[in-house]
Amino acid sequence: MSNVNIKRIYDPYSESDGYRILIDRLWPRGIKKENAHINKWMKEVAPSTELRKRFNHQPEKWAQFVPAYLAELNRSPAIGELLSDTRKHDTVTLLFAASDTEHNHALVLQQFVNQHL
Repeated sequence: MSNVNIKRIYDPYSESDGYRILIDRLWPRGIKKENAHINKWMKEVAPSTELRKRFNHQPEKWAQFVPAYLAELNRSPAIGELLSDTRKHDTVTLLFAASDTEHNHALVLQQFVNQHL
């Protein structure tokens, strides 16, 4: 079974990250594509623009964000591709840009992927 990790894209690259997938809809500020060390950019698994703006990284909206995002993931055709990619690699690291490491979509997506592997 694959080991699925999450990591801020601003944290230093490591060989132990394995297959790196950027899971943000927007390219992270201040990161040059040639320095990102990403294997794939999957915008489609990020929260919709509408949901992202509604949540706006406000921890008090977390309880409403999680079920709304899970509903989007359950309807997303891109999830099959993400799960397939995850199964092909021993270690996968989902990369995100949010500064809040306790309230972000990567946590939800990591749990979702682990439940579906």
